[in-house]
Parts: sequence; C-alpha cells; structure tokens
Amino acid sequence: MSELLKITDLLIHFHNAAPERNAVDGISFSIDEGDILGLVGESGSGKTVTAMSLCGLLDVKQADLSGSILFQGKELVNCSEEFLLSLQGDEISVVFQEPMSSMNPVMKIGLQVEEALRVHTKLSKEERKARALQALADAELPNPEEVYNKYPHELSGGMLQRAMIAAAIINRPMLLLADEPTTALDVTIQAQIIKLLKKLNQENNMAILFISHNLHVVRQLCERVAVMQRGKLVEEGDVNEIFRNPQQEYTKNLIAAIPTREKRLS
Repeated sequence: MSELLKITDLLIHFHNAAPERNAVDGISFSIDEGDILGLVGESGSGKTVTAMSLCGLLDVKQADLSGSILFQGKELVNCSEEFLLSLQGDEISVVFQEPMSSMNPVMKIGLQVEEALRVHTKLSKEERKARALQALADAELPNPEEVYNKYPHELSGGMLQRAMIAAAIINRPMLLLADEPTTALDVTIQAQIIKLLKKLNQENNMAILFISHNLHVVRQLCERVAVMQRGKLVEEGDVNEIFRNPQQEYTKNLIAAIPTREKRLS
C-alpha cells in the first residue's frame, strides 16, 4: 500500500489570533491509499482547520500556513490556486457536517451531485445524469431518479447526507475528507452512514480522513486514530489499542465522555 498523503510540521496561524496561539501547531501524520484515519479532538482542537488546508479551502488572506502537505508526492503548501482547484471534487472531496447549509436550497439535488463532473469532465448532459444516478445509488439512496429531481428541503437529514456523499464520490476521489458527517444525525442513521463509508472505502480503495469529536464513532469506522488538542497531535496509533490503553490524559477524558451504553456496546 503506497503513501497517499504526508503532512509534515504543518503550522497554521490565523492573523486575528494571539501570536502564541496556532490553530494547527506543527503536526505530522500520513495516510496510505485505502486507509481510514480518524482525526479526533474537542471543538477548537484544529481538526477541521487541518482538513480545510488539505483541500484548498483555507483562506490564505486570513492565515499563514507553513510546513509540507504532499498529496501523491505533490506539494500543496503554497501551490497555485489552479492546481488546488484541479484536485477539489476530483482527487480530493469533502463531506461537511451540515448538508442543509452546504447545499444550494434552490437547486435540485441531481444538478448539485453532478457539479464535480461539470467542472472536471467534458461529459454530455445525459452522461452526467447517468453518473449522478449511479452515485446516488452507490450512496444507497432509494429511488435515485426521484431523489435526483428533489430539492434539499424535501429530503430528511440522513438522505441529504447521503446525497452529499454521492456528490463527493461521483469522480471516485482518492481521498475523502469527512468532517463530522454524522454529528447531526440520530444513532440509527449515524450507524448507516458509517456502514456506507466503510463500503465505499472497501469497494473503491478510497482513503478517508474522518474528523470527529466522538471516539466511539471513530472506533466503528477507522483503523487508526490521531488525537488533537489545542492544535497539537498528542497521540496516534491503532484505534483499538488507543481505546484500550490511552497514553494521554486528554485521550482518556475523550473516552470517558462516551455515554455508558455506547461503552457497553463497543
């Protein structure tokens, strides 16, 4: 298995923050092809900012970024905007936490799922629709043709999250960044989304960086976990080993915060 992503000494400092307060403070980790890595930590730990820096969504006018982000051996730090745009939605895709606020409320689902195809391919309208219907089916949405013609407000939260996943996987990305994709969902739907992500990973050899504050959810999906606290990477390793034998007090507290019933089920 070859290395897909390698982050070395990544440092991100927002211009409006105190000089000594870095949003991301010199972290290093890697993801192999087909790997699933959980990035966990409480709100403000730097995990979402890390993900934004990987896909070119970090506003360079608001923050300084240094270190190295190698994707398939190509440097993303200080690369051209054109190169980043060529990756977004193609080789690197993102699924956000709040699908209702991430999707255009006045555009039908199908057209939004097709967006990456319009940007990165020269497929005809008919070919794009066929690919979109397949992506909706791959995301296990019932009646893809019906969903294709609906607006976001006509779907439940779980169906909307699946539609976002369909949009993210339509170009078969090498890396999927999933930023708290199950947080707003109930436990049953959450489990279905985790199962879907596992299936997509196994069938497409798609690497996933799964961002969450919930170690229980991470343990269900991920093979490895990296724990962030105040911008630093404080612990990293096999998810089951860290769950059984955490070395850092902060990690122990994250595990202790898991509801008792979930601990019994794990």
